[in-house]
Amino acid sequence: MAPFGIHVTALAPGQFRTDWAGRSMDRTPRSIADYDAVMDPIRAARQAKSGQQSGDPARAAQALLALVEAPAPPTRLFLGDDALGLVEGKMAAMEAEIAQWRALSRSTSFAA
Repeated sequence: MAPFGIHVTALAPGQFRTDWAGRSMDRTPRSIADYDAVMDPIRAARQAKSGQQSGDPARAAQALLALVEAPAPPTRLFLGDDALGLVEGKMAAMEAEIAQWRALSRSTSFAA
């Protein structure tokens, strides 16, 4: 889209202090009991954090307005310390794994 002057940014928001995890969340009935051991702690944590999320919706709105006005917006924008921290952690883990396996990765190329 860039050749047409159209910029696209994928937004990856963290947790924001809205009511999405509270009373406004519609929950579907559980249908696979085998998932309860994994999902119950996630559901409980989400409900416990409701109203305590670190993200400020008003500041997110201001960030989006700045994004719209940016002459060269990013391809991806992570909103909130939690979203940024998750991505940075994943990138660090990937870099460590690449370093650990670099020699084997390179060993598959034709020798010069």
